[in-house]
Amino acid sequence: MLAGGAALLSRNSSGAPDAAPGMITISPSPMDLETPVADFVNVITPTEHFFVRCHTMTPHVKLADWKLEVTGLVDRPGSVTMEDLRKLPRVTLQAVLECAGNGRSFYQPRMPGAQWKFGSVGNAVWTGVRLRDVLARFGLRTGARNLLMDGADVPIGKMQDFQRTLPVEKALDPDTLLAFEMNGNPLTAEHGFPVRVIAPGWASDSWVKWLQKIDVLDHEFDGFWMKTAYRHPAQHVAPGTAVDPKDMVPVTDLNIKSLIASPEEWAAPGVVAVKGVAWSNSSPVTRVDVSTDGGKTWQAAKLGGKPTKYGFRAFNYLWKAPAGNHVLIARAANAAGQVQPMEPEWNPNGYLYNAAQPRPVTISPSPAPRNDQPTGAAVPEPAVYKTACIGCHDGHFVSQQRLTRAQWDREVTKMTGWGAEVKAEDRASLLDYLAAAFKP
Repeated sequence: MLAGGAALLSRNSSGAPDAAPGMITISPSPMDLETPVADFVNVITPTEHFFVRCHTMTPHVKLADWKLEVTGLVDRPGSVTMEDLRKLPRVTLQAVLECAGNGRSFYQPRMPGAQWKFGSVGNAVWTGVRLRDVLARFGLRTGARNLLMDGADVPIGKMQDFQRTLPVEKALDPDTLLAFEMNGNPLTAEHGFPVRVIAPGWASDSWVKWLQKIDVLDHEFDGFWMKTAYRHPAQHVAPGTAVDPKDMVPVTDLNIKSLIASPEEWAAPGVVAVKGVAWSNSSPVTRVDVSTDGGKTWQAAKLGGKPTKYGFRAFNYLWKAPAGNHVLIARAANAAGQVQPMEPEWNPNGYLYNAAQPRPVTISPSPAPRNDQPTGAAVPEPAVYKTACIGCHDGHFVSQQRLTRAQWDREVTKMTGWGAEVKAEDRASLLDYLAAAFKP
């Protein structure tokens, strides 16, 4: 379990303290932890405060038993151990890891999934070996198109195994790694021990954890996690539009994006440092502008350090802050000419949110009192809710969804397909409860 050193304990959507001190718990089991915005004053995200995303329970892999098997369109199928990997040239790379769903909770209309806000992203120093050096040991054959990657995690119920493909072109890029260290130490179990894929510039669904098998294919893989999940429309669609997965493309490149870490909700009058980080895909961040009046006017922030191809770029803007309520916005641009948009490009799965996000802040001599108590009347829950929903999911993971009844209906259909047991006579009462207790 991750441990945090933050002075304050973040709270989950129900108002209860988090399971991991210093982190925001989206789901304790499977483990989904979000990094609080205050931690993004650091260019390198400490491992203990680095977000965690798991579709399954975290496997515990013994290094002595671990090996990476390589099969398919290769000349010499076989496997390598950690000792074999460490004989290859060692490479260290700084790169941002961001969940494709980071920012999903800000989309309107809402959609199901982990309701990330700002913090399912982090920047670390990864150490390992080039994936292409490993593949050279086995010899790619003519016609190889995709690497099907599989980790040691085990599906829950009837869920399909989490398997993702990496195109050969990306696999052979000299910056694509198999990492065994994070920020100078061995990977933790939550972050993929003993080996994970590093696909810099791409969303984290391609950064497969607990890697134990690579199957080289001459075709597109048609498993759920490639053909249905982690896909977005190839072209713009109007908010609320239903799009067939076959009309979408896999998530790959990250978008240009920025995040204000400080100040948070309150600051005293005077000179206030507006600090944060910006990141991109493989094109370095070259500019960050800051607005202190909700986007009416903009000023250039000072960028820290040298441009990095894949890492965070710190920014700082000194603002003479008058008393009152204000709206801060940061907007980044990269060397490729991509500029962070003011409005998000909606998609039905809630991926790659990168709108310049307004951040309200109150400037006053002292902060206003906070009320973290949950509000709203309780809705009696049917027995089927606990037997069918709570087990694979934690209660406050469900409560974050805030869906319409039609959306809950589709989610129940999906979950029963994955093994949740809901009798026909219980379905209506379950939907009634979900739609009343966790509505938009």
